[in-house]
Amino acid sequence: MNLNLERFFDACNPGTTIDMGNAEDRRYYIDFATVRSGKVIEALKRTISRISPHKYTCQLFTGHIGCGKSTELLRLKAELEEVGFHVVCFEATEDLDVADVDLTDILLAIAHQVSESLEKSKVKLQPRGFQAFLKKTGEVLLTPIELSAEAELVGLGIKGNTEEGVEFSLPAGIGTITAKAKNSPQTRSKLRQYLEPQTTQILKYINEEILKVATEQLKQQGKKGLVVIVDNLDRIENKLGSSSSKLLPEYLFVDRGEQLSQLNCHVVYTIPLSLVFSNEREALKNRLGRGESPMMLPMVPVQLRNGEQCVEGMALLRQMVLARAFPDAQPEERLGYVTEVFDSLETLDRLCQISGGHVRNLLGMLFGCLREEDPPISRSVLERVIRRERDGLLLAIDDQEWQLLFQVVQEQRVKGDREYQTLLRSLFVFEYLDDQGSWFYLNPLLLETEKYKSWRIEKVELRRSN
Repeated sequence: MNLNLERFFDACNPGTTIDMGNAEDRRYYIDFATVRSGKVIEALKRTISRISPHKYTCQLFTGHIGCGKSTELLRLKAELEEVGFHVVCFEATEDLDVADVDLTDILLAIAHQVSESLEKSKVKLQPRGFQAFLKKTGEVLLTPIELSAEAELVGLGIKGNTEEGVEFSLPAGIGTITAKAKNSPQTRSKLRQYLEPQTTQILKYINEEILKVATEQLKQQGKKGLVVIVDNLDRIENKLGSSSSKLLPEYLFVDRGEQLSQLNCHVVYTIPLSLVFSNEREALKNRLGRGESPMMLPMVPVQLRNGEQCVEGMALLRQMVLARAFPDAQPEERLGYVTEVFDSLETLDRLCQISGGHVRNLLGMLFGCLREEDPPISRSVLERVIRRERDGLLLAIDDQEWQLLFQVVQEQRVKGDREYQTLLRSLFVFEYLDDQGSWFYLNPLLLETEKYKSWRIEKVELRRSN
């Protein structure tokens, strides 16, 4: 079978997300649920479509950045649409600066994306209260003259220039405001000072003038309801926020969690992995998760906790790579074409193993090889890319962090916020899940450093001397 190089290059781009709603993209998808010890997406779907279709749910989803959450959420979107829901799935980073976020920013982003999707689906909103609120907000951000000019040029959602018959576009109005706030710290600060005291009123506008009206009209169209999936909130930085003495994720998802959970539709929020290791975990579960713990998407295991190779995990990672080269071939056929892509099966296995089951890292190294040569990729080029990635990771680790890493190797677990920050967020350590629960191990790139090898030798010699 001939390898379509242009298509293969595009499919291997680590910045590209597989859209399960797209028939072309679906050919590249590999389901890792069997080795991730839990059907996470099926659980999210069942909660909405089967267990509680008529009672609004608020579910939390987390995992390492780059482990495949966005792809899985797009799969959730496609499957919920298949059973009759209208689903709005969007990346919060389209509207937000994740380094500086407040509750009202998130609410406006949701209102913007949902109203835009509804407008495309011919849902007729009449948000008179929200319209007046946005006009007043525009006046706060701009002088009246600037507001008039702005409305005429790019529209604060206002179409036409007479008092009678003015047509109002809610997504355009919100979008103009959120775009200005995202691009200007000064505008964000001014906007928040005005919006924060009105959080309850904003929630009321969203629930009554958008979500309630939308749900009624969607059901008239034969839909079962409305689902909102907010991706990329896991990228919110773990630093002190401007509105609280707490870290930003704890402030937003714990202190303000009850308000985020009050939207009158089904909602799935991605949240930072740091919250799973926070002392606020139980408060998070009860305030935002409505009593349910966050659903975790772990890495794809390349080895078991006893050190043996995870045969099934490696097999699925091989398929993930080869499906990008031969999407129309059957899984068993693809292995027969491996030498079209790599100089040997061993080279492909080396790539899968060194990735540690981190999907984006695997694709990143594969893409790095393709930047140097066309397939079949040679072992020498792969090793050069691996060394480059390893050395880059090594530069970020200090002696204190190495001691924590050695502790993880011995105990296969991490403890507390501080260790999370230095190990998990930096991708020094990966989390896996099996029938015994979660366990942790080093990024395989670090296992090949001289620092780790020296420590390992010392441990062996110490055991012998005892």
